[in-house]
Amino acid sequence: MSEAPRGRVLIIAGSDSGGGAGIQADIKAVSAMGGFAMTAVTAITVQNTLGVTGIHPIPENTVADQMRAVLSDLGADAIKTGMLATASLIETVADVLEAEAPDVPLVLDPVMVATSGDALVDSTAAEAIKSRLLRRAALVTPNIPEAERLTGLTITDLDTQIAAAEALVEAGARAALVKGGHMSGDVLRDVLVSPRGLQIFEHERLDTAHTHGTGCTLASAISSLIAQGHALPEAVRRAGDYLHNAIRHAPGFGAGHGPVDHFWMLRD
Repeated sequence: MSEAPRGRVLIIAGSDSGGGAGIQADIKAVSAMGGFAMTAVTAITVQNTLGVTGIHPIPENTVADQMRAVLSDLGADAIKTGMLATASLIETVADVLEAEAPDVPLVLDPVMVATSGDALVDSTAAEAIKSRLLRRAALVTPNIPEAERLTGLTITDLDTQIAAAEALVEAGARAALVKGGHMSGDVLRDVLVSPRGLQIFEHERLDTAHTHGTGCTLASAISSLIAQGHALPEAVRRAGDYLHNAIRHAPGFGAGHGPVDHFWMLRD
């Protein structure tokens, strides 16, 4: 690993055939924010904007080999995890991270449910995330249902959203960003609890169905900025603004939850 951050992000996540989420969204977001994306594919999903109709896991030793190949040669300035469908895969990923990249900041996006509502992990994966990955995460980025599942709390308002972020930090994460997209109201609030304290980021809620891959996109944009040396609050702010505009400029593809425009700035 170089002494100065260079923007290298290793993404460990599943592939989305529709191109709006997963590895495809991760690569686009990291690149849009000026970083260099590398990947370890964990699964091939069969999906489009209407839903997920198939999940085909990559062998765990192949996932581990992809990680080792990248880390031993190119190195990484940040690591971002997305879809890790089973507890055994989470154990494998955690083992490689501990052995090969113990000091590289980890952005943990605990992907559990697709935008369409389809489940993406089995029943034991949440516990493995908490026991193996949460404690080494520089940042964990759950939405409301994911935060409820990880903490056991019921989130109904800003106060309980903050309480969930605090609980995730108490559970071992260095920082937690609990996203507010599932809350009602005209203003969307994301809550960040970190060593710098509590910060709340607000954006106008956009009335659109085109939000496929927003969680992947936000976490990867943050990872890219962290990898380039930005402080966490600034990375979260800039990534949130980027995503807001990506949603605003969504191209309208598909009959369901369509993708955002990851490269809106090239056409704005």
